[in-house]
Amino acid sequence: MSRVCELTGKKAMTGNHVSFSNKKNKRKFNVNLLRKRFYVAAEDKWITLRISAAALKTVNKKGIDAVLADARANGLTSK
Repeated sequence: MSRVCELTGKKAMTGNHVSFSNKKNKRKFNVNLLRKRFYVAAEDKWITLRISAAALKTVNKKGIDAVLADARANGLTSK
């Protein structure tokens, strides 16, 4: 399973390790993903999502129903 947030679509990006001598080596910046269960009252069921920490803050602010509606409109989740 790839490391992609199911609500925001965030995924790993690449960059460089830069040493003191300014030598560059490739590295990967992974997403801070969490497996979280949410109760969706509109559908009367529990869903489990792999979401980023930033998406969890958005869910806490807007609510799971609004965030799921946005994600479905953008084609990011089918749940």
